Amino acid sequence: MPPARKRVRTFDPARTRAAVLAQYALVREGIARLTPDQLQAPTRLGDRTVRELTAHLSVAVGSVVRGLELPEPARRELALMDYPAVASARAAEADEDAQATAADTTDELFARAADRLPEVLATVTDERLIPTRLGAMRLADFLVTRVVELVVRTDDLNDATDLGVPFDRQAQAITTRFLADALAVKAPGGAVEVRVPPFAVIQCGAGPQHTRGTPPNVVETDPLTWTRLATGRTDWATEVAAGRITASGDRANLTPTLPVLP
Repeated sequence: MPPARKRVRTFDPARTRAAVLAQYALVREGIARLTPDQLQAPTRLGDRTVRELTAHLSVAVGSVVRGLELPEPARRELALMDYPAVASARAAEADEDAQATAADTTDELFARAADRLPEVLATVTDERLIPTRLGAMRLADFLVTRVVELVVRTDDLNDATDLGVPFDRQAQAITTRFLADALAVKAPGGAVEVRVPPFAVIQCGAGPQHTRGTPPNVVETDPLTWTRLATGRTDWATEVAAGRITASGDRANLTPTLPVLP
């Protein structure tokens, strides 16, 4: 008998829409408080400044509005859980878009994207196909990726400034679950159980399949640490040393499979 296929997680479209709007409102309020000096400050993202980071956020969210204004594609080209691998392979393109957009003023960028987003979303269904730079996707799936983008870039912004922009709980839950599922796709198997309470538990990694009782290989961390690990903002050794990861078992080291998304 062939092995049972793992259930593919689905994300509630209504909660995803609400999370996009909620996290965008939070980060927009924070960006409105940035000073000119803060906009020129460096970030942990190589040579990118805070201004370029906010431009990246504008590109990420504005792509929803722009995509829905274009003709609907004839067919879907990209499924949700294919997104991390494709996005990783083409990460440089997003950086180029953000650098080009950063020449404009940050407030104007956010105003243009934010002002129209709620009304545009209200006119379309979750199954509507939307063109993206990686291929045509279901709107509901693309909005999941926008939630992840917003949460990750909000954390980047907080790291570079003293804004302390909060995270919408639903946005953080979606991000945690999506990145956990991306790890399971990248490293299929059941040798390691990864726990990110209170939002996600997945099994991954080649080796003996765990079916019941206490797993022999367990990794546990918090949602924000997991988000940083999964997107390459930090590394395994640093977080273990800081006590933000607990790991038990010979296979409980995720270093070879991280990050899962740029």
